[in-house]
Amino acid sequence: MKKPVIYLLHMGYWLLYGLLMSTFISFIGKGHLSWHELWTTLFFSPLALFCFLPGILGFYSFYTILFNYFLVKKKHLALVGMCIVFALAAGLITTLLLAMPLTHWMGHPTLKEQLMMAVILALLATIHGIIGLVLKGFISWYGDIKLKEELNKRNYETELALVKSQINPHFLFNTINNIDVLIEKDATKASLYLNKLSGIMRFMLYETKADRIPLQKELDYIEEYIALQRIRTANSSYVQYTLQGEPGNMMIAPMLFIAYIENAFKHAAPRKEGPAVSITLSIDQGTIIFGCANKYQRTSEVNGIHNGLGNELLQRRLALLYPGKHTLDISDQEGNYKVNLTLRTHEN
Repeated sequence: MKKPVIYLLHMGYWLLYGLLMSTFISFIGKGHLSWHELWTTLFFSPLALFCFLPGILGFYSFYTILFNYFLVKKKHLALVGMCIVFALAAGLITTLLLAMPLTHWMGHPTLKEQLMMAVILALLATIHGIIGLVLKGFISWYGDIKLKEELNKRNYETELALVKSQINPHFLFNTINNIDVLIEKDATKASLYLNKLSGIMRFMLYETKADRIPLQKELDYIEEYIALQRIRTANSSYVQYTLQGEPGNMMIAPMLFIAYIENAFKHAAPRKEGPAVSITLSIDQGTIIFGCANKYQRTSEVNGIHNGLGNELLQRRLALLYPGKHTLDISDQEGNYKVNLTLRTHEN
């Protein structure tokens, strides 16, 4: 949702609230107050503190702090506790600011009367705070809907790019040639690699259509891809792959890692030099930590993903599929390109 619209929503809310308060005061005054007297009483007297300050404190503390740190993270018990704390704080702050006006109106109010006033103001802050949470939730929900609509418009483009980006023709051409050469030397091994290539093509054609696939299938695909890269070099240390943990029944969106892996091989240092590519995957209690690093020569152009999927699109996909449940860090320093992606998922 655009910022001007959000500002108008806030302004509209407080204008409606001011109208409601002015109507209430007019009702109490039985219509004897003119509009000038009414608005002067409401906005330019201690009554303004009573009516607006706890509401503003409650609304914006709930809206900005409690929503982001507790409601979004589904810490419901902590949210309830902090709502009470923030509401009481708003009530106490307003009561302290009203100390002198209260003395003028009521003489010297007792401690009990002041506490009762603080509780009433805290309830007012709570009402406004809950409305603030609802408004923030609506804005966030609307923003998510717009993001999904925007990404859905690019759905076909994305799917096509995902398929094209994973195995480029150059890689496919070299792999088939390597297998062809291997047939004369070791037919059994050539058949094994041919099956791996078949598995990769099968994965891209059928498995990528689902929203979620078993993590084990994604790992199998990555291992087959790495195996096909290894037969293109005699350097056994050219690529290092490490997997820790068990995937179990974990599900994951398909092809989240392969674009970074292919990019690493595409821009890695010459195959005679090694180790040049390092890939790590760690799985622990619903958290997946993916790391991919490659050394490259400065003459090589390295500007993120060069396979039809830019970093921006990959980040958008992560934001849609794992909102608030991922961290992505990309660095490019002294001939070393590194990607670190952490996903917080769950087991089904």
